[in-house]
Amino acid sequence: MKKGIIVSIIIGVLVLSWIGLGKLNDSEEKLTLFSGQEMTLYKSNSCGCCSLYANYANKKMGSVNVVNKENMIQIKTDLGVPGLLQSCHTLTIGDYFVEGHIPIEAITKLLEDKPNILGIAMPGMPSGSPGMPGAKTGDFVVYAVNRDGSSTEFMRL
Repeated sequence: MKKGIIVSIIIGVLVLSWIGLGKLNDSEEKLTLFSGQEMTLYKSNSCGCCSLYANYANKKMGSVNVVNKENMIQIKTDLGVPGLLQSCHTLTIGDYFVEGHIPIEAITKLLEDKPNILGIAMPGMPSGSPGMPGAKTGDFVVYAVNRDGSSTEFMRL
C-alpha cells in the first residue's frame, strides 16, 4: 500500500514539473519573439493611460522605448493609421504599428503570422483593456490595416 502511494506521489511530482517546464518554455519563446525587435511607444506626455500601457508593454515584451510627442496626429499619419481606428498611443514594432490598448495576444499573433499589412489597431480606449481601468464590457475587436488603407477584423479577444 505504501509503495503505491509513493509511486503516485513521484508521478505527480514529475507531471507537475513537466507542466511547469512547459510554461517556462512558452515564456522563453515569447521573449524570443520580441527580442531583437525595435519597439517604440509614441505617447503624449500628459496621458496617464499611455504610461500604464507602456508599463504593460515593457512587462510583456521586454524593453520598449517610450517617446513623448506633442503632435501624435503626425506620427499616426506617417504610419498610415486610419482616423477612425486611432487611439491615444501608437507602438511601432519592426515594420508594423500597433495602435491603442491592444492586448499582448494580438501583438504575438501579428509577429508570429507576419501578415502583409501596415499594422493592427483597436480604436478608442476600451474599458478593461491593458492600461485602462474598469471591467471589460465586451469583445476587444482588433483590426488589421491593409497597405491600401482599408481595414478588416484581425481578431477578437
